[in-house]
Amino acid sequence: MASAIDWDVARRVANRVGGREPFSESYHSASLASDFDEFTAIAEELVAQTTGLRSLAGPARARVADRSMWVDANVASFQRLMRPLFEKLGPKTSSGALAPVTRRVSGAELGLMLGWMSTRVLGQYDLLVIEDERPEDQDIVYYVGSNVLAIEKRYAFAPREFRLWLALHEVTHRAQFTGVPWLRGYFLGLVDDLLGSVDPDPQRLLAAINDVLEKKRRGQDPLADGGMMGILATPEQRVALDKISGMMSLLEGHGDITMDRAGIGLVPSADRFGRVLRQRRQQSRGIVRFLQRLAGIEAKLQQYAQGEAFITEVERAGGPEVLQHAWHSPDNLPTIHEIRTPSLWLERMQVPVGV
Repeated sequence: MASAIDWDVARRVANRVGGREPFSESYHSASLASDFDEFTAIAEELVAQTTGLRSLAGPARARVADRSMWVDANVASFQRLMRPLFEKLGPKTSSGALAPVTRRVSGAELGLMLGWMSTRVLGQYDLLVIEDERPEDQDIVYYVGSNVLAIEKRYAFAPREFRLWLALHEVTHRAQFTGVPWLRGYFLGLVDDLLGSVDPDPQRLLAAINDVLEKKRRGQDPLADGGMMGILATPEQRVALDKISGMMSLLEGHGDITMDRAGIGLVPSADRFGRVLRQRRQQSRGIVRFLQRLAGIEAKLQQYAQGEAFITEVERAGGPEVLQHAWHSPDNLPTIHEIRTPSLWLERMQVPVGV
């Protein structure tokens, strides 16, 4: 099947943008693999005790990666995610004199984004990858070793304490997707529906441009809610986007809250770690900030704060056990509107407030 993206170009550009990893040869790197093996196992039990979510997929596996390895894993994930789109576009992605050029340009654009992200990401649970093609690369908790070492050095973080804290966050995401039996399939189904409904009609792009101009005239930010995908979405796609945004806000907020709760007594510097990383997320300026907003990354960063605020309000209103309603079925997940107004979700769940 033809692809609209030259994946080899994406890899090459991403690796060039990712650049040299200054701490890859550090003697400190020798401790990374053993530490993350240890802390991933510890984190798995702490997260299960804190959340009640136990993985149905066996023990978690840690992998310390360099930036190139992280890029390869995410290229594979993008190939899986975008398959419905390529299946729909079919010959349109490979026909025409400009098709090879378009594929290379698309690959370069994706490579730029992945390359920049590879210099920033510390850890990632990869639930997607490539289905049944390479089982040894499935269900991996990744840690980008040189980035971890760089931030430990820059902020004088205690390495073992910081590494446990990171493991708690990433293992929480694994517990969500492997401890809630329906969640992974539901998420992939939403993405398939979203991309499978893409309308290549040029009139849709023209309508989207007019919508952007109208929002600018009203003083609104057209990139604030989902980046370029949010701009181009049809009303039907917007429904799927809102569901995905609500779900990811819940998961990201749940990840941040769980990492702090599960690490009580074991990670004394958790408040400082959280404060530094929140500031780090917000420090992008200029063209980097614009690219974040265009790709929807800035909207993703907002999910952490919105998700935490939602969980805090829900638990304040009905107690910690109320959040368990969200894991019962896809229908119980909050929408993005309910994330922003938790009382709507509590009302829909028919949760008695204050008991």
